[in-house]
Amino acid sequence: MAGRRAGAGTGVWTLLALLALRALGAAAHPQCLDFRPPFRPPQPLRFCAQYSAFGCCAPEHDAALARRFGALAARVDAAIWAECAGYALDLLCQECSPYAAHLYDAEDPSTPLRTVPGLCEDYCLDLWQSCRGLFRHLSPDRELWTLEGNRAKFCRYLSLDDTDYCFPYLLVNENLNSNLGRVVADAMGCLQLCLEEVANGLRNPVAMVHAQDGSHRFFVAEQLGLVWVYLPDRSRLEKPFLNISRAVLTSPWEGDERGFLGLAFHPRFRHNGKLYVYYSVGVGFHEWIRISEFRVSEDDMNAVDHDSERIILEIEEPASNHNGGQLLFGDDGYLYIFTGDGGMAGDPFGKFGNAQNKSALLGKVLRIDVNRNERGPLYRIPSDNPFVGDPAARPEVYALGVRNMWRCSFDRGDPASGAGRGRLFCGDVGQNKFEEVDLVERGRNYGWRAREGFECYDRKLCANTSLDDVLPIFAYPHKLGKSVTGGYVYRGCEYPNLNGLYIFGDFMSGRLMSLRENLGTGQWRYNEICMGRGQTCAFPGLINNYYPHIISFAEDEAEALRGAVPELLELTWGQTQGLGFTLETPEARTPLPLLLAWEAPAGELYFMSTGVPSATVARGVVYKVIDPSRRAPPGKCQIQAAHVKVRGRLVHFVPKEKFIRRMESTPRPTKAPRRSRPTTPPLAPTLRPARPTPRPGRRRGSGRRRGRLGTAVPEPSNGAVRLVRPPGLSPGRGRVEVFAGGRWGTVCDDAWDTKGAAVVCRQLGFAYTVRATKRAEFGEGHTLPILLDDVRCTGSERNLLECAHAGLGSHNCDHQEDAGVVCSRENPDL
Repeated sequence: MAGRRAGAGTGVWTLLALLALRALGAAAHPQCLDFRPPFRPPQPLRFCAQYSAFGCCAPEHDAALARRFGALAARVDAAIWAECAGYALDLLCQECSPYAAHLYDAEDPSTPLRTVPGLCEDYCLDLWQSCRGLFRHLSPDRELWTLEGNRAKFCRYLSLDDTDYCFPYLLVNENLNSNLGRVVADAMGCLQLCLEEVANGLRNPVAMVHAQDGSHRFFVAEQLGLVWVYLPDRSRLEKPFLNISRAVLTSPWEGDERGFLGLAFHPRFRHNGKLYVYYSVGVGFHEWIRISEFRVSEDDMNAVDHDSERIILEIEEPASNHNGGQLLFGDDGYLYIFTGDGGMAGDPFGKFGNAQNKSALLGKVLRIDVNRNERGPLYRIPSDNPFVGDPAARPEVYALGVRNMWRCSFDRGDPASGAGRGRLFCGDVGQNKFEEVDLVERGRNYGWRAREGFECYDRKLCANTSLDDVLPIFAYPHKLGKSVTGGYVYRGCEYPNLNGLYIFGDFMSGRLMSLRENLGTGQWRYNEICMGRGQTCAFPGLINNYYPHIISFAEDEAEALRGAVPELLELTWGQTQGLGFTLETPEARTPLPLLLAWEAPAGELYFMSTGVPSATVARGVVYKVIDPSRRAPPGKCQIQAAHVKVRGRLVHFVPKEKFIRRMESTPRPTKAPRRSRPTTPPLAPTLRPARPTPRPGRRRGSGRRRGRLGTAVPEPSNGAVRLVRPPGLSPGRGRVEVFAGGRWGTVCDDAWDTKGAAVVCRQLGFAYTVRATKRAEFGEGHTLPILLDDVRCTGSERNLLECAHAGLGSHNCDHQEDAGVVCSRENPDL
């Protein structure tokens, strides 16, 4: 009987495990014994096969567990082993469980690890009955051995304080397994991600780039005009890579848009040492933007030769805002330059504004060829630029109709298929109503100033049939944020769930946001990004908060340098000449270990923000975006980085931000913006023309907005509902209004019935649905758009957006058909 009971018991538990894991992935906190998220093994596991789909074991770890199992079999009496082998397999394989850290009490790396996973009581009692002698071979814990004779104490010793996580009940716990391995979203659809602090103490960090030279250094530019070198271990060189702060025009005032704005390394940087910068300059009343070329020093790979500057292009700025600032090299090898429309409000320059004027370089995406420019012109025009040969256009223009694109990026494409590679995403800062994200293509017109977002701004110009403008892929109203910061499509290696997700933010509201394309329809689905609640971010080194002014996004180096520095682990000073990697020490020409191997991530995503948006206040931080739900298998994303040994001192990185324990996910940054002006004495101001006085009630336009962030009222998430009722009516009844696409709107009563009403009532916390109302029984929502029509629900949906409907904003009704509900907290039939 004992043998049959043990064998059947382990079979049942294994079956339950397989059934639970078939449903893989929100309220849970999966974590491995290395204190990191679980992963999908690169190949099926041969021993702990039940964790082949998702868990904490790579094949090497699985093989080690199999060897331990074999060693146990050799030590345990054959009769006992026949009864207990199934239990031994169960216990050993819990190191592969996605919840291994919980089972072994390993969430806190400072506490000792359990030698046996935490067991549920009835499973332990069954195991003790016939196999308690197994533990002398499984565990070195002598205290456990002494309890073998007392079943109650033995199983109490092996129990877990948190019984939700005990083995094997955690295998069938719906809360733990319903979305295991997927990006966690809260009840409102907000994706819960975490952060890792990478650098701090920066003054308005406006850009972070890499040189694609295999060194995996990253270069962080401050608005003031300095660029710092960070090594793969996150230490910073004490001496700046570039310092043109004396030439850069900016000020200490919060929100000043002038300054050092962009940086890009030539695609052949490791061969030609060239880099390009975009910055503001000014003399008296005259201001302009400058794009310059520099070369790296022949004596120090971590310093620019400041005497090498060559001015490639200068463009006069009629106002001090809307300065653009992005520089990018495309796969075609050409330099893309993103300019603002010249400033002020409404692009008031000329008949149609700068952005629609093809003969102006402002309000454009420019594309030029800076290759082989050592002799002859500093740049050439690519032959396939769209307006080459048009006498009314500047040949540099690649796209037009942009207001102030702040941060753009090329999609590196799906890592497996390459799909999406080369797409150019930009965030274009709006005027009074909307912020937008655009996909920039050759020769296209992006609508400004005729259009802002999806709506007309200059109605006369908007009605011009020759405009032929391209609508954004996404736009959001100023209730959600007032200054978009463009981001990147995630194509990194470490977090496969994020692949294809375009992540961006807002400088004013501090929102992190995302878009994912539906490949079937070409539509983009929006989700806000929140900092994880509860234990979601409770991993060593992770945090769940950030400073509110999101300035820029970045990627680290995606591929190792191949063949550029072969066999350079021990070289003399003389042997390195001509390679660009040089070293000077007091000992000079003695052999030195020049290049060391570092392990670095590949193509991961970062963003930079600050608590005080002033070019002179060191409150800027660089954050790495982390998905706590799933990582790549160990070893997959580690690449050998050639570490350039440098002269001078290093400043070692010391993280300062802390994990904040909270129960709810937070869509907003938790750092409160500083509201007083910086205490730094103001620099001598550069005089500039007085701006026109804005009309009363109309906010002056800006790019990245001037002034301080006001106290923000939390905005509802997509699908939120509210009831609007005439005065005097009791709660629970009213006209249904739904929040979608960044605005409130009404629901048409076509197909409206009690199933749809039940979704609304349950969402608002009412237990009972009395009836669905039609024909605007609770009044007409004249001031709102009609957002939903032909709503058909089953009654089980979380919100009306999950029900079938005609499409957001699509309807064939008017407000006389506004739908409503009557809900109750008590059973109306009693």
